Amino acid sequence: MLTFNSVDFNYKNQPVFTDLNLTVDQGEFVFMIGKSGVGKTTLLRMIFMDLFPDSGYVEVGEYSSETIRESDLPYLRRKVGMIFQDFQLLSDRNIYDNLAFVLQVTGNPRKVIKKKVMNALTEVGLAHKQKNMPHQLSGGEKQRVAIARAMINDPFLILADEPTGNLDPETSEEILTILRKINSRGTSVIFATHNYELVRKFESKIIKLEGGKAVKVLIKRKGEND
Repeated sequence: MLTFNSVDFNYKNQPVFTDLNLTVDQGEFVFMIGKSGVGKTTLLRMIFMDLFPDSGYVEVGEYSSETIRESDLPYLRRKVGMIFQDFQLLSDRNIYDNLAFVLQVTGNPRKVIKKKVMNALTEVGLAHKQKNMPHQLSGGEKQRVAIARAMINDPFLILADEPTGNLDPETSEEILTILRKINSRGTSVIFATHNYELVRKFESKIIKLEGGKAVKVLIKRKGEND
């Protein structure tokens, strides 16, 4: 489903990735960990094909960074949902319209839009907040709206970039639980975080970015013996 093959990437002449290799299978839930500044957001942007390798290639589903045309990028991005730490909701419209906008730009009919928006809001427990404006929601509620927006096009992959970075521990666990529920139905999830306490609470594949490489690691789960 996802492959990084011998990827090199430099930013302002500084190496970020050197011969980075990574695979994620369809249906996997992957925690991506590493210190701030190690390249977690950069890697997610390369999956979204907002950035491209200097050498090597990235394959996402049927698309390759070596051959994808600019006209294909919108189709890739409809199938890869993105969740940001700072939510990135449109402040000038209510929650329903924030989600509907994603579907309107791709020409969906009104009946389809209404059904998909309400299904997504119900999934994250916010159908009753559809008329609220973003400033009327808590941080956790905003992030749940962001999850609903990311899943509204039925993506095969969701990328979560520090989605709990601005949230308290209890709300962080709620957000992670929602994403794991979505994953249980077959959607792959890559969850970038530096919150190791959160990672320890859930059994999943863990990839650590370090020294320009991606390495599979094991972290002791909460409750395990030292």
